[in-house]
This record gives sequence, structure tokens and C-alpha cells, in this order.
Amino acid sequence: MHTIEPFYNWIEAYSASEDERSPLYGAENNESEYTHTIYGYYIHPQWDDIDSETLFIKILYADYNDGYAVIELIGEWNDTINNDIMTLKRNVLDLMIGEGIHRFILVGENVFNFHGSDDAYYEEWFEEVEDGWIAAIGFQDFVVSEMQQFHIDYYINFGGDLDKIPWRTLTPPQLFTIVDSMIQRRLGA
Repeated sequence: MHTIEPFYNWIEAYSASEDERSPLYGAENNESEYTHTIYGYYIHPQWDDIDSETLFIKILYADYNDGYAVIELIGEWNDTINNDIMTLKRNVLDLMIGEGIHRFILVGENVFNFHGSDDAYYEEWFEEVEDGWIAAIGFQDFVVSEMQQFHIDYYINFGGDLDKIPWRTLTPPQLFTIVDSMIQRRLGA
């Protein structure tokens, strides 16, 4: 796992650690030593700690004018033991919502497992984005199946054409436009 880096092609366009409005403003990543682990496996030092033992993130892009963010995740999303959704919600998402972000694109290629619990924090997040949305791209099929068993798909848009987006070849505005268009079609807007 130590070789899996967050996507870095957009770093020239956005860095959460340099964004005064970001919940990760001022975060420092030690490039010379690995300090964070998930179940005893070191992860690349570029992943950001959100105070979860099993889930780390990288805010790849935030656009406050258009109100969207792209967040990449790594690890195990564990709501059963660690209540990762609560940790993510309180330490990252609430602050971003407070700054006007109401559309979220979650990249889950490196989420290796999901353990669900209740859906209260997902419901709260969904209600707080009001006219926005939450979309998940790149999650592995078995992770999506687990999330569906806990009805997370009531709040987060998964699957279908969202999983076919070649997001790494796009700029953040291009990705946002494509995802927004797909969500609007799903909503019949």
C-alpha cells in the first residue's frame, strides 16, 4: 500500500494544504518517512489524515465558485468500528459545506473494504447539500454492493456511467461537468 499515491496531476491547479478555506490548510506531508498505517501497512505520505485509523483522503480539487470538490480516498471505510463517516463528516465535509461546497465527487478506487452501520450521517450530509449532490466514481463492485446493503445509495450516486468516466484524463472542470450532467439526467432535471 505504501506505493499507492494520491492522484497528483492536478496539483498545479489546487493544493488543499495551501487553500485557506480547506479543512486541510497547513497540513504537512513528510516526504522522507512513512508515518501512517492502515492495519499495520504503511501508506504513502501524501495521503492526509482525518483522524481515522482506517480511512485517509486527498482533496484533489475544490472550486468554491461552482461549489464542488473532488476527494480521493484510500483504505477501509469502516462505519461499524470507527464510524468513519462521522469522522469524515465532522472533520472535513462540514467545513467544506460551510465554505459553499455542495457537490462532492468521491473517488474510491483505493477503498478496499466497507463495513456499514446506520445511515444517519449519510442522511445528514445529503440533507445539508440541499440542491447539490454526492457522487462516487471508481469504487470496486464489491464495495458498492456492501454500501447498497446499508442503503448508502439513497444518498450517494453510484454505478452505471459514473464508473465509466476516464477521470484521470480530464481536468477538474471537465470531470465536474460530466458528473453534473449524469446526475441531472438521473434526477430528471
